Amino acid sequence: MLTSVDTDLIRVLADPIRMKIVTLLARETLCTTHLVEETGARQTNLSNHLRVLREAGLVETEPCGRFTYYRLKADVLATVAGQFTELAETARATAAADIKRACP
Repeated sequence: MLTSVDTDLIRVLADPIRMKIVTLLARETLCTTHLVEETGARQTNLSNHLRVLREAGLVETEPCGRFTYYRLKADVLATVAGQFTELAETARATAAADIKRACP
């Protein structure tokens, strides 16, 4: 039974720019230059967002000459998705069983 969802990861993904980066990286591995073009974010701002995503374990880097490519770690996202799926199943079972706490 699920007791909680990874709230730190949810906070990381709640930022619109980071969510845009994750969406882009789900489609292809991109370097910082591509991500700046696609998001419209400034280089420094984008680098900070990528650092947060790396620290959260959502992306990994691949050096290629003077560029750094970023790749999404799908297994981490799948884990969070699985946690939400479990939470939804628990909610369905609770609703079907009409489980509710009595008021004092």
